[in-house]
Amino acid sequence: MVRKKYNKKQLALAIGSILLAIFFLTFYLWHQTEIIRLGYETGKLEEKVLFLREEVKKLEAKKSGLLSLSRVEEIARKKLNLIEPREEQVIYEDFERLP
Repeated sequence: MVRKKYNKKQLALAIGSILLAIFFLTFYLWHQTEIIRLGYETGKLEEKVLFLREEVKKLEAKKSGLLSLSRVEEIARKKLNLIEPREEQVIYEDFERLP
């Protein structure tokens, strides 16, 4: 049986081709895993955005309830002991006559 001998150029070309194929396969696998990781991260962030939008809606509803005129008036009367101004305490300005 006779073995065929390869010269250095053929061996270098074969080893280079194998290394290049390994490089491309490694890059492809890394790329795919990054796409999957980014997909999971995007899903988590979208869930967080939805949660925060719900939280904003709840807080806006709470804010409007706290700033309602009837509530403000009740606090002014009961806690701060404020009353309606008397007629002589109200000053009306005529803004049309001002220069």
